[in-house]
Amino acid sequence: MAVRQHEIDGGARKAVFSPVDNRARVDAVVRRLGDAIELGLLADGEQLPGESELAGQLGVSTVTLREALMALRQQGLVTTRRGRGGGSFVSLPEVPADDRLRAALRGWSTEELRDLGDHWAALSGAAARLAAQRTEPADLQPLRRTAEELVHAEDAAARSRLYGRFHVELAAAAQSARLTREQVALQSEVGALLCLVLADDAYREEVADRHRAVISAVQDGAHETAGTLAERCVRASTARLVAVRLTL
Repeated sequence: MAVRQHEIDGGARKAVFSPVDNRARVDAVVRRLGDAIELGLLADGEQLPGESELAGQLGVSTVTLREALMALRQQGLVTTRRGRGGGSFVSLPEVPADDRLRAALRGWSTEELRDLGDHWAALSGAAARLAAQRTEPADLQPLRRTAEELVHAEDAAARSRLYGRFHVELAAAAQSARLTREQVALQSEVGALLCLVLADDAYREEVADRHRAVISAVQDGAHETAGTLAERCVRASTARLVAVRLTL
């Protein structure tokens, strides 16, 4: 049976299914949906809305949407079924093998990784501060659920998706669609690489503890503390990626 609803926070999903930029719309749709699929914001096997509905949500024509769906099918991120019960369905990609991830990491200089970390820390820190000022208690449930799932995630691929999802949901809790979209795009760059550091069970536990601390600060309305904790979490991950890069 196709998955039609996912437990991901509505704010994060709302950002996925919001109008894309007017320029290069096919590429923008491919990037938006592709990033969401790779990050796990759209569940494996989930049925996408019908073409007319999805095109309306993204603010594009059905012709543009069909071109984008064709590109996503070619990338293996979407499958299409014909006939009764048919439609377009999410196909979660396989994470590259460890040697391919290391090869990808070699494509980054340490300066580029630190620059990426600065951008990521700025986004997550701002999101945490705003969330502490704006969020309601119910808005924290997706964050708590994701943090708990991370504790029990066995493989590095699942851990990296949950890590990235937490930061996207943090931006959604800040009630900022722009921050959420920026976080989704950033996670598409760094997400797979995090598999190289999240295979370590001890570090997985450390990240889970850091995420719980962020949630607690947001819940208490301690916006500066929340922002600082989110930034430290990101900087610690960036430092680990840089350390791995220096061994290659």
